[in-house]
Amino acid sequence: MTAHYRNQMFGPHALATQEALLGRLAHPRDADAAQDGPDRLGPEERAFIESRDSFFMATHGETGWPYMQHRGGPPGFVRAISERAFAFPDFRGNRQYISVGALEADDRASFFFLDAARQGRLKLIGRARAMDLAERPDLAALLALPDYPSPQRPAKVERAMVVEVEAFEWNCPQHITPRFSAAEIAPTIAKIQAEMQARIDALEAALAARDG
Repeated sequence: MTAHYRNQMFGPHALATQEALLGRLAHPRDADAAQDGPDRLGPEERAFIESRDSFFMATHGETGWPYMQHRGGPPGFVRAISERAFAFPDFRGNRQYISVGALEADDRASFFFLDAARQGRLKLIGRARAMDLAERPDLAALLALPDYPSPQRPAKVERAMVVEVEAFEWNCPQHITPRFSAAEIAPTIAKIQAEMQARIDALEAALAARDG
């Protein structure tokens, strides 16, 4: 856990609860201001973010309630554009625009990236803003996905979302049930099918030779 993530996320009540239940501060705030500042995405964080095909985003709405939203796409649809920022295409969905509207009032957001197959998870907090693709042709080109989900019916990208990362934390792998996508298990299935077909071919050849 980075010092900045700890300092941003652990408020007085969280610290008091740690002391009450544990008899100590499990994650004390870092008093050294030199260690406190926006975190930078390293190679591991950037690779992890860009390899995901989905994530969850939480915003704080004007009604006072937090709002959780799923975002998905092909692996690589999220792009790390610097050590401090990542971007993703905002596809047309149910047209409720709750997340986009919430960010107009409060640009703070939380993000949860999960790799269930390898039991890895990365939590980030940052400030998100919607960008007009017509005004940012560089982002439009970077985030273009003309073949998703198919060349015949590509998903409509309404805007680019750019997130300035404030802090992040790699979470422990406890209680993550390993799950695999169809794409992840496809090579294993193909190998098994090839082995089975080879055995079938060998048996058929043996039967043909026996029967003359």
